[in-house]
Amino acid sequence: MLSSFSKNLLNSSKFIRKLATSSNSTLTSISQLDRATLTIKNGPVFNGYSFGANKNVSGEAVFTTSLVGYPESMTDPSYKGQILVFTQPLIGNYGVPSGQIRDQFNLLKYFESPNAQCIGIVVADVALKYSHWTAVQSLSEWCQSEGVAAISGVDTRAIVSYLREQGSSLGRISIGEEYDADQDEAFVDPGSINLVHKVSTKAPFHIPSSIGNYHVAVIDCGVKENILRSLVSRGASVTVFPYDYPIQTIANNFDGIFISNGPGDPTHCATTVTNLQKTMEVYNGPIFGICLGHQLLALASGAKTIKLKYGNRAHNIPALDLTTGKCHITSQNHGYAVDAQTLPKEFKPYFINLNDQSNEGMIHTTKPIFSTQFHPEAKGGPLDSSYLFDKYFNDIKTFKDKQNEIVGVVNNKPNDLFVNVLSRERVQ
Repeated sequence: MLSSFSKNLLNSSKFIRKLATSSNSTLTSISQLDRATLTIKNGPVFNGYSFGANKNVSGEAVFTTSLVGYPESMTDPSYKGQILVFTQPLIGNYGVPSGQIRDQFNLLKYFESPNAQCIGIVVADVALKYSHWTAVQSLSEWCQSEGVAAISGVDTRAIVSYLREQGSSLGRISIGEEYDADQDEAFVDPGSINLVHKVSTKAPFHIPSSIGNYHVAVIDCGVKENILRSLVSRGASVTVFPYDYPIQTIANNFDGIFISNGPGDPTHCATTVTNLQKTMEVYNGPIFGICLGHQLLALASGAKTIKLKYGNRAHNIPALDLTTGKCHITSQNHGYAVDAQTLPKEFKPYFINLNDQSNEGMIHTTKPIFSTQFHPEAKGGPLDSSYLFDKYFNDIKTFKDKQNEIVGVVNNKPNDLFVNVLSRERVQ
């Protein structure tokens, strides 16, 4: 049931906010923006103004309470197929940086993937005027060029109140037209689609590191650039494989295996789960999974996953480390979670969410295998839990030292021929 607060909001005659910002560019007032409508399936309708692509879109409406980092969030492959509602009232005031600039590792410096991944965004007030030393365009211009539908001038408090109480819902952004109830049949449910197939690299690619001799295999379910950066900057050359690659056939050529984040229902990735099951049977090295990677590793171990009512998407979620008793503020973006009650005896819960008590990680009792639901590498912060990458590399060092004692020095660093054959960027 909706609370009295939500009912009062939803019973208002119009869900329209006036834009508080203006610009000296071609867009100077809301009178120049087309009308737009956000429709929640079997729920309320919100009228506002379009500042993005001139297209109608449909997907799962979710919300994030993150205060900053909208370019990173919008380019995060985990948001594929979703309409992202920002609770932060003002979005766009620092513009959008270049999506072409790369760092010393040839990774995108400001984006988490080459393109925007969400299909639409919803904000209370879009800043038509922006100011930041890295910005090259406005949020409006970027949404238009990336094909992202965008609506502003709506009461995001009412939207989020509805989503929190009713759960994540299907939504539709319509541009330049009034709501038509007959269009309810056109709602698209991204949860029924294998979204990982859409965002994963189509062929292996390689990122060399000049500061170390380790070699890590990454299973790309929608990997973020900063995850790759967190590995390479610590001294590991990284070879990234498509999500359904039979990694078990070559696992022993690597010093560690990493399973990335990604979008959608983990049960759609049955091939990946099977490959991970076989990998854990033949590979004794360190394995680390994040977000969807955590869920896939859990499924491969025999556990089950559940869909959360409205998910966890924020930069300020407290997670308790059950091994130390310390609490860490974490960045999260997920709609599914591991059912800790179904973990097999060889795994134990590693972290727990202090807001909703959901599982936030697991760790093997004897092998160097662990995973987290949250993002220790979050580009927009916080970095409280980034030490988990250091733990992973300590596991790699320990594994390598034992390996060297038993069979002699093993060098898994790729040779020049291997490096030159593979692409240096994700293959789209």
